[in-house]
Amino acid sequence: MKYILLLTALFSLHMASAQGVKWMSMEDALAAQAENPKKIFVDMYTKWCGPCKLLDRNTFSNPDVAKFINTNFYPVKFNAEGDDTIQYKEFTFRNPGYDPAKAARRNTSHQFTDYMGVTAYPTVLFLDEDANLINRVKGYKTPQQMELYLKLFGTDLWKEIKTQERFDEYFANFKPEFRS
Repeated sequence: MKYILLLTALFSLHMASAQGVKWMSMEDALAAQAENPKKIFVDMYTKWCGPCKLLDRNTFSNPDVAKFINTNFYPVKFNAEGDDTIQYKEFTFRNPGYDPAKAARRNTSHQFTDYMGVTAYPTVLFLDEDANLINRVKGYKTPQQMELYLKLFGTDLWKEIKTQERFDEYFANFKPEFRS
C-alpha cells in the first residue's frame, strides 16, 4: 500500500512539473531562437520579491499559462539582481556590484536588467523573433490578466494596435479563456 501511495505521489509530482513553464537561460533561449525563430518571454524577478513569488505560484503554475508560454515562446527566468553573465546583441552584461552575502535579499541590479529598462519587479519582457524588445509588463498578473498580454505579444496582434485607443478597445473587449 505504501508503495502504491509513493508511486501515486511521484506521478502527481511529475505531472505537476510537466505542466509548468519550461524555463531556460537567456543563452539557451537565444541559441534556440537562432535555430528556430520564436519569441522570447523573460520573467525578470528577484529572490526577495513577494509579488514575484506569487507570479510563480499563481500564474506560471497555471496549466493554461504554462502551455501557452511553452508553445509560443522560449521562456527565460532571469534573476534581475543575480550574477549571471549574459551575451546579448553583441554586448556582455554582468553584475559587477553583486554581493554573494546578499544573494537572498536586495542586491545590486544586473546590467542586463538596466539595459532592458526594468525598474520594478516582477517585470516580464516580450522579445520578438530577433530578440528585440517588443514591450515590458510590470507587476503581478493573475493568469487571466497575463493571458491578455500573452495573446497580444505571443501573436503579431500587437503590430496592429498602433494607438492607445485601439489598445483600450482590445483591453475592454478581451474575453479570458484561461482557467483561474
